[in-house]
Amino acid sequence: MKSFAAAALSFITAATAGTVVWDGSFTPFTSSSTFDNWSWSNQVGTYQWYIHGASATSAYLNTGASYKNPAITREDKGLKLTVDSTSHWNGQTMMRTELIPQTSANLGTGQMYYHFSIMHQATNPPGTSEHQIMFFESHFTELKVGIGSDTSALNWCVGGQSKWSTAFTAGVWYNFAYDINFSGQTVGLWASTGSNPLVRVMANQSAGTSTNSADFHVGVLRLGDSSTEDWYISGVYIESGSLTTNIGSGVVTDYPTSSSVPVTTSRS
Repeated sequence: MKSFAAAALSFITAATAGTVVWDGSFTPFTSSSTFDNWSWSNQVGTYQWYIHGASATSAYLNTGASYKNPAITREDKGLKLTVDSTSHWNGQTMMRTELIPQTSANLGTGQMYYHFSIMHQATNPPGTSEHQIMFFESHFTELKVGIGSDTSALNWCVGGQSKWSTAFTAGVWYNFAYDINFSGQTVGLWASTGSNPLVRVMANQSAGTSTNSADFHVGVLRLGDSSTEDWYISGVYIESGSLTTNIGSGVVTDYPTSSSVPVTTSRS
């Protein structure tokens, strides 16, 4: 068992800043309808919005100051993302509410760090079925809940297999950076809670790293269960070069028209 604090002692690093190649801040999304500005015939803004159920966008996506990690000062809104019994997309039985980066940047070359923070509350928490969270289409890396002997734990997975896990406590912001070397075909994980700087919790390991720059799913795919769940997402951005370990220190580019330290488990 290893805590975030212990990980920090093992992997000391400076809080240097890389180059932001895509910024997924929710600041410019003044209402749910802002996401509807994007379509296949009008590919504007920073997110593609097409993986969702048949209800209005406001049933699945809402932005507001109370939905962000308060430690992240570079954005003034976070996202409340809802998965419910209507979240069936394209005739599938699974339930999905997911955004995709809208960008011409190459998000799959060299060294990249995929940043984000997630949280849930005691109201409308995750159910016990498998959830795939903040994942790539090939699932070479992702977060999951609803797997293993503790279905409430938050797992970091490589190739679908859990490599690290932590308690997923209601009201706590969990910050992550996927450390992806697309050239070397490896992926590792940095993590923290609240306003604490990121620390390396898992060293890079072999993975089938690949992306077409339009298959990183910012959201949740749920297998089974029909309950209503609210997920909170903040601080989404991708940088190249050096890793920014401070929470909230990523640099905003273009816009579209706290807690206790949990115990963690690592697996080789």
